[in-house]
Amino acid sequence: MSDSTAPGIADGYEISADPARIDAARVHQWLSTDAYWALGRTREKQDAAIAGSVNFGVYEEASGEQVAYARVVTDRATFAWLCDVYVAPAARGKGLGTALVAEVRAHVEPFGVRRVLLATADAHGVYEKLGFAPLDNPEKWMALGIQ
Repeated sequence: MSDSTAPGIADGYEISADPARIDAARVHQWLSTDAYWALGRTREKQDAAIAGSVNFGVYEEASGEQVAYARVVTDRATFAWLCDVYVAPAARGKGLGTALVAEVRAHVEPFGVRRVLLATADAHGVYEKLGFAPLDNPEKWMALGIQ
């Protein structure tokens, strides 16, 4: 995906999946200090996660500054996991998170994956607007929690 002004994104912002544009230091700072699911994550761990994922950034068009991030872990055939969705506090309330997730969804759709999963403690409403729903049969799913 090239840089684009995605439908529904606020004026003055663009979304890109160009890995060269990701500000890895900024993403690490956001996630390791302000995201409940990644508190304390090391820079090395975050860099490895970025390297093994399809990454998306939202950028201010005027400055080029990254203001949001998301990544997808996928085999590009059957499965995708959306994770590390984060919007910088100063950029919240502009619909950037919703536009970012919509762009991620559009990006993985051509892969033909059967499902895209995510986990959230507090943003169910954002994801529901884009078609995400609770698992139909959560009793079928299992997890292995390894630090």
